Amino acid sequence: MSGASVLYDVPGPKAKARNRLYTVIGSLAVLGLIAFVVLRLSAKGQLEPEVWNIFNNAGVRTNIRDGVLTTLQVFAVAAVLSLTLGVLLAVARLSDHKPVRWFATGFIELFRAVPLLITIYALWVILLSNRESLGLTESQPQFWALVIGLTVYNGSVQAEVLRAGIDSVPKGQREAAYALGMSKTQVMTTVLIPQAVRAMLPTIISQLVVTLKDTSLGYIITFEELLFTARLMSTNIIVNGNDTYVPVIIVTGTIYVAMCLVLSALANWIEARGRRAKTGIGVTAAGEPVAATDALEVADAAPGGPADQKG
Repeated sequence: MSGASVLYDVPGPKAKARNRLYTVIGSLAVLGLIAFVVLRLSAKGQLEPEVWNIFNNAGVRTNIRDGVLTTLQVFAVAAVLSLTLGVLLAVARLSDHKPVRWFATGFIELFRAVPLLITIYALWVILLSNRESLGLTESQPQFWALVIGLTVYNGSVQAEVLRAGIDSVPKGQREAAYALGMSKTQVMTTVLIPQAVRAMLPTIISQLVVTLKDTSLGYIITFEELLFTARLMSTNIIVNGNDTYVPVIIVTGTIYVAMCLVLSALANWIEARGRRAKTGIGVTAAGEPVAATDALEVADAAPGGPADQKG
């Protein structure tokens, strides 16, 4: 039997030739599409130096900086709250009390099913209508509508991720913890949740990246985050009689990509650090091997051994 996998047929000469042909055709198609886009942008005057020169303006840079800071502020608050809510919902869904388990299940299924945009918009209308009674001023209704919407949606997703991680922990560890006399709370907080977080860390970070990108939905409720700021600038800044949508969107998209890459790099660093962490029970170094005759002598000399009993 050949060393190749039975699930994969090694391509023959004709198949290899077809694959090369398809690769060349696909590459030419992609290059042609890029060339077409560049030519159209050039024809519309979007690649002129003066169009891109707007980013040398101090006001434009300040607006972009403020938009980035506002986006990161919303993300930081929503990330902390969603992770906290996710842990609480995961624990509640695994509870032995049926009312608690049913409430958590209904909450999770509801906010996972409802589109996030609808949730944010509904919260914005509610907070805006009760602004005075809640003591909210200026853009606080938009801020909290966006934060709460991101929290309930991503918290529900994180809860399912953590629940899957807890269920993946071998049952023997749970049973051993109970055998040691630990309470259910101690088992959950010291045995199950730490291992679930470590096992599901890539998925948790991936959902945090989604949370960061979903902050852009704030522009629907006129919250001045990065995307809303970019849209406002591209509408108001006119160069050579044309708007500046293309350069502003390209720069804004690059910033979003950079923030997501930084978050992913941080996740990889945390995961690698967790693998290198010296946790668990240490292994004692092996002693020198003992010959059989030496072992018998040690046993005879030990208290209660055969030699001691004869005495």
